[in-house]
Parts: sequence; C-alpha cells; structure tokens
Amino acid sequence: MSNKLIDLVHISKTYGTNTVLDNLDLYIRENEFLTLLGPSGCGKTTTLRIIGGFETPDSGQVIFDGKDITALPPNKRQLNTVFQRYALFSHMNIAENIAFGLKIKNKTKKYIDDKIRYALKLVNLDGYENRMPDSLSGGQQQRIAIARAIVNEPKVLLLDEPLGALDLKLRQDMQYELIRLKNELGITFVYVTHDQEEALTMSDTIVVMNQGYIQQIGTPETIYNEPENAFVADFIGDSNILSGIMLKDRLVNILGTPFQCVDEGFGTNTPVDVVIRPEDVNLVKPEDGMIRGIVTHLIFKGVHYEMEVMANNYEWLVHSTDMFPVGTEVGIRVVPFDIQIMNKPISEDEEAVNIEA
Repeated sequence: MSNKLIDLVHISKTYGTNTVLDNLDLYIRENEFLTLLGPSGCGKTTTLRIIGGFETPDSGQVIFDGKDITALPPNKRQLNTVFQRYALFSHMNIAENIAFGLKIKNKTKKYIDDKIRYALKLVNLDGYENRMPDSLSGGQQQRIAIARAIVNEPKVLLLDEPLGALDLKLRQDMQYELIRLKNELGITFVYVTHDQEEALTMSDTIVVMNQGYIQQIGTPETIYNEPENAFVADFIGDSNILSGIMLKDRLVNILGTPFQCVDEGFGTNTPVDVVIRPEDVNLVKPEDGMIRGIVTHLIFKGVHYEMEVMANNYEWLVHSTDMFPVGTEVGIRVVPFDIQIMNKPISEDEEAVNIEA
C-alpha cells in the first residue's frame, strides 16, 4: 500500500486522573481503510478526535502529509468527520445541508450545484435535493451526512461509530456502501467502532485498542487467525481461551492432555495461554477424540449449530454444521495448525500494554 499520510507520534492524553492514551504511536497510509476497534473507554474516539483537531494531545505530535498539524484547528485540516449523530440542519433541505461547507468556502453556485448532484449520485440518493432531513430514514440521513463530508474533497474521512444508530440490515447495507465509496473516491477512511464484525468486514487494517494502548495492528485475517494475546482473541470473535503448559516445541498440555501444535520458541514447561476458535473444534466419536466430553447446550444459528461441550472440567464452545443433541458423548479433536499459543502476561499492566507485541 502507498505512503504514510498521518503519523501519530508519542500521543498522550489525560482527563483528570484518567490516562486515556499513553504514548501512542500509529501511522495511517494513503487510501487505507483503517479501523480503531476496542471496548468503550479504550481511547479510540479520543484518537480520532485528536486526528480531527477536536482534542489537543497533552504531548506528542500529529503529522499530516509530512507537516505538524498538532495545533491546527479542525477547519484548517484536510479532513472531515462523520459522527454517529448525523447533525444535519433540520431547517435546511438536503441540497442546503450538503452545500453548507462549500458556501463557507465561497464556491460558485455552478460549482456547488455540480458537487451536490455528484455527491447525491455517489450515495445513491439522486433526486433528494429538495427533501427535508426529517422525511428521511436513519440510513438515508447518514448517507447525506457522508455526502456533505465528501463534497469538501477531504484527503481523510473520519467516521465515529457512524452506523451505531442503524438497525442490522441497514448497517450491513451501509458497510458495503462505505467500501464502495472508499474504492471510488480513493480517500483515506479512519473508522471507529466497537463492533468486531463491522471491523472485519470493512477494514484494510484493524488497530485493536484497550486501556489506551494498542494491542495489535494487522489485516482482518491476521487479527482473527493470529491474535497476539488473550484480549485480542477474546474481543475479536468467539474463542476458547485456556491455560496450558508448553511442554516443548510443538507440544502443549491443555487440560491435562498433550496436544500437538505448530508453535515454537516458548521454552519447556512454560505456562501459556491457548486460543482455539469454536469452528476449529471438531466433534468426533468419543473413542476418536483427544479428550471426551458431553454436549450440554445446543442452539441453531442458521449457518451452523452452536454447542457447548463439557470436557475435562472446561465448557468448550463449538460451531459445527453437524448437530449433536444435548447429552451426547463426543470426542474433541483439534488439528495442530488451529491451536494458537500466546505468552501469559505477567502483570495487569503488561496485559494492557502487551509488551510482546
């Protein structure tokens, strides 16, 4: 991917006694769809607001296209923000809402009219110029908010949980819309969400945050398949997270049973965290399993069955297209490649900082 566009260098931000960001370093490339993902209070929105100029960091620099813009006000930055609350002007029609920023810049009437038509076409709402905001659905209002940001030709579009207020079907439609817009416009998207599925669907790069620290940066595939610690594994998708002992390279003891794995370099007899995704747990005949268990719960999820299996005093979460009724005795098998081994954090601070990253 192309060059660095935004570079956050040693950014720290504290509110009272609460440190929201602690010496954060992050760069964003041109034409990248980068998502800041994490639970409430992890610092993702503060990071976005610092990029947008709505917050000033206590220390550190915001570099944009090679220039230090840390002290630059939002209206002087080459970026636009779309918030969860659409903030459309209720007394203006759609065309006037979209034209607002362009009028401030004293653009000609012809330029503004062309831009309005272009933006409405882009968000699939042509012909809506004269409608009022309150006559539109939530999804349409959100698209108008995006159109209003796009006409200013920002280099970067900042989106703060913009789909949070929409219902599931609309949200999924808008996810595809945003991917299409990003590809058509060639601008950089920085997106904030706590919805892991949204992040996995749309992003080129995901930044997983917790307690003001970055836990892991990577593609959706890497974040899902190779989480760097238990927090990331737990936050992204469902996981079985177990304590294990790394007996030696490529052999780990889980719940008293040795399992072959592919990881090396953890030493011998080392306590580790083990992550096994529910879709990677294979249920077989009891005699064919590495360990045996009993199915205790069963839910049909449409694409697969979700089951819980009590085996060696641990409730395993299993996703399978095969159904095993509650009470069935089963064997559990996991192929070595599907067992992820991670260092156990020594302290709570290390847990947050993820020193191993």
